[in-house]
Amino acid sequence: MINVTLPDGSNRAFDAPLSVGDVAASIGPGLAKAALAGKIDGQLVDLSKSIDRDVKLEIVTEKHEDALEIIRHSTAHLLAQATQRLFPKAQVTIGPVIDNGFYYDFAFERPFTPEDLQAIEAEMAKIAKQKVPVQRSVMERDEAVEFFKDKGELYKAEIIASIPSNEELSLYSQGEFIDLCRGPHIPDTGRIKAFKLLKVAGAYWRGDSRNEMLTRVYGTAWLNQKDLDAYLHQIEEAEKRDHRKVGKALHLFHMQEEAPGMVFWHPKGWSLWQSVEQYMRRAYKDGGYQEVKCPSILDVSLWKRSGHWDNYQENMFFTASEHREYALKPMNCPGHVQIFNSGLHSYRDLPLRFGEFGSCHRNEPSGALHGLMRVRAFTQDDGHVFCTEAQVEDEVKAFHRQALKVYSDFGFDNIDIKLALRPEKRIGDDAVWDSAEASLRAALSACGVEWEELPGEGAFYGPKIEYHMKDSLGRAWQCGTMQVDFMMPQRLDAEYVAEDNARKHPVMLHRAIVGSLERFIGILIEHYAGSFPAWLAPTQVVIANITDAQAEFASEVSKSLQSKGFRVVADLRNEKVGYKIREHTLQRIPFVLVVGDREKESGSVAVRRRSGEDLGSMKVEAFIDLLSSEIDGLR
Repeated sequence: MINVTLPDGSNRAFDAPLSVGDVAASIGPGLAKAALAGKIDGQLVDLSKSIDRDVKLEIVTEKHEDALEIIRHSTAHLLAQATQRLFPKAQVTIGPVIDNGFYYDFAFERPFTPEDLQAIEAEMAKIAKQKVPVQRSVMERDEAVEFFKDKGELYKAEIIASIPSNEELSLYSQGEFIDLCRGPHIPDTGRIKAFKLLKVAGAYWRGDSRNEMLTRVYGTAWLNQKDLDAYLHQIEEAEKRDHRKVGKALHLFHMQEEAPGMVFWHPKGWSLWQSVEQYMRRAYKDGGYQEVKCPSILDVSLWKRSGHWDNYQENMFFTASEHREYALKPMNCPGHVQIFNSGLHSYRDLPLRFGEFGSCHRNEPSGALHGLMRVRAFTQDDGHVFCTEAQVEDEVKAFHRQALKVYSDFGFDNIDIKLALRPEKRIGDDAVWDSAEASLRAALSACGVEWEELPGEGAFYGPKIEYHMKDSLGRAWQCGTMQVDFMMPQRLDAEYVAEDNARKHPVMLHRAIVGSLERFIGILIEHYAGSFPAWLAPTQVVIANITDAQAEFASEVSKSLQSKGFRVVADLRNEKVGYKIREHTLQRIPFVLVVGDREKESGSVAVRRRSGEDLGSMKVEAFIDLLSSEIDGLR
């Protein structure tokens, strides 16, 4: 007798082995029709998977949390099948699921064109309508290598040859198409209802620039057309908000080939930068941090001792002078330890908090660079806390409160919290990691928040709490981190005198709220589409005169506002006032003040918001009060 326990706790008994699909059918025809896959004892499987023992079983339908990933995975195979139908010489390589979609890499004699994508997408729709059955089979590794070589799939054969010989290989076929895959997959192509091919890009084979260039086709798939349409609308809005386009239109920054991954900040962009930095500087001070500054270049011997040489050197830039090798710092933590080590500290001095707007460099692959979002030279709002183990929880709680306030002030109120746990490549033994992870869990529990755990995604020196902000389009951006590090203080000989006069290593907390200022500003640009709140706007107010007769008064108002610390421009050009208003509205200026003879005589200004709202005429002092009320406590 085989007992199957369902999610509601009910049990079903069967006399003989049967498939997951059979169990679904025994429950009801509606479930059998809706079933996409199964989950046996927490493991996703195909509907054809045989059950020959007692198990806990979930039937995966479109309502299940894993449904979308299975649909996207299966749509990637649909893409590959359609591509090879139209382009038989195209070889398939890999086709994983990614955020919001999937991609497939192909080896072909030429890159695919937009017209090719239209044809492929049409063929995909045709195959989906045919409801082609999807079947799983098993093959030994060496047999699979020869099988794919015979098909002319040399890349696939290379992938399989790199797999251990004792590992079972599963293949999935649908019609004439077959591919190596772990699965699971939907039972037939008819379950794929809503998809779209998005773009073509280049990708090196196995991600190595020394290898041949492949063609990568990106796509997205959803459970229904409504969800697909909503996502495509989000993409359209994101393109309008692209920080590179908005940055150019607003004259904020530019990048050029002579400095790949590095930013040329224009006056308006640097004003925006300074608004962010000075706000964060105040946040540092309010949190009890002392601001410090460390060298950008340090001898490689320090990076070897810190662990970066063994775990991070492929991402570092190096230079040499007088037969000594140096590295540009990719992060600030070893330098802060040197400041801690410069004097003798007592337990009474702890916690000791250092903060730095540290300029860092990381050797990111050129193909990964993306405007402000992925750069090689960046500045972090980087801080480190040296404390005792008993102080960790209170420090993490204080950081959590501060981080949420900062995000709220910048306009982000939807924050997801995640806990990234020990990676495979790490320093320190399991006992140290157990303690570090437990301390972060305890702190999050004390904050009364829910979090998601991410196994294997911590830093090489410690686990970390991640803060993921959702922007105005619902996209998540990971910015803030709080990391517990027991190892670096030991490796770099950081010590304090404990209460019993013994020398002990402090715990080191690595924390950042906005992370890379470049990336955070890119996020802000897209979040607000360049229409920044008044406290962040590079230019807060433009004063436009109607004729030359008001030029002197406009200049006086401008100087008066500037004396109050506002960022103001007087537009005294000999242009029609309507033209001036339109131009500054396109530049997303929060307030445009118009002055004519009436305003000059009454000492007032006519106030217009960026939205087009006419606030009417008001005394200059009243406008100062209005503007101050919008930005007080933030600028």
